[in-house]
Amino acid sequence: MAGANCLATNDWICGEYLRSRGQELTDATVQHIGITVVSVLIGLAVAFPLALLARRGRGFAGPVLGLTTVLYTVPSLAMFSLLLPLFGLSAALVVTGLVLYSLTILVRNILAGLEAVPQEAKEAARGMGYGPWRLLWEVELPLALPALMAGLRIATVSTVALTTVGSLVGKGGLGNLIEDALPSLFKAQVLTASVLCVLLAVTADLLLLGLQRLLTPWTRIPAATGETRTGGTGGTGGPKGSPGAPGGASGVPGGSGGPAGVPAPAKVEAG
Repeated sequence: MAGANCLATNDWICGEYLRSRGQELTDATVQHIGITVVSVLIGLAVAFPLALLARRGRGFAGPVLGLTTVLYTVPSLAMFSLLLPLFGLSAALVVTGLVLYSLTILVRNILAGLEAVPQEAKEAARGMGYGPWRLLWEVELPLALPALMAGLRIATVSTVALTTVGSLVGKGGLGNLIEDALPSLFKAQVLTASVLCVLLAVTADLLLLGLQRLLTPWTRIPAATGETRTGGTGGTGGPKGSPGAPGGASGVPGGSGGPAGVPAPAKVEAG
């Protein structure tokens, strides 16, 4: 009886709400995760070639970084309104907006990671016969992973928050529940949906952090051993397959640490 009464008294914490609306919460959470994952993956696929283009010189970097920054400053309501004639009231509308918002974070971090690769590492790779594409995939990209993953984590958490704004067109996942509950101030629904959003963001960040540690084991070697690696025929802690620079310090190209990311502030707006 007490559990049922919490709905009648509109309590913030209500177990009866969780029991009676479990399927609704599950559907909203699945939609939220789906929109977030698709948006981040498409954003990464678009950001990578843009970062490579920006790396070619200032003539390309200025327009690319400027355009992605301008897109990031457009309010969500205005962005969705501009995209509405193209996509209508669909999930594609929300995904496209989220992809555009993620570009400024992803492009800047990918570019920062690639530019932080030591010149000695690239020269050593070229001396071993590496072509431009092999140099990129086997040397530069592995060493840029810490910065890339830092940007991916920020973009993912930001996208989890911004997905709620999709409730404007009925495609906001947990944001739909928050918007539906606000007019009547249905406390249990507002609190539950909000907590689930936070849990999704924290879980996504922890999963990506674990993936980053798995993909960049050389960044943990100094902390684990307390040793400084120098000399030799090349860095011993780098990614597998990376060429070493004769007599170089550790981390050339696979030394004890990777390039640091330059994260942009996460864009978070109320739904």
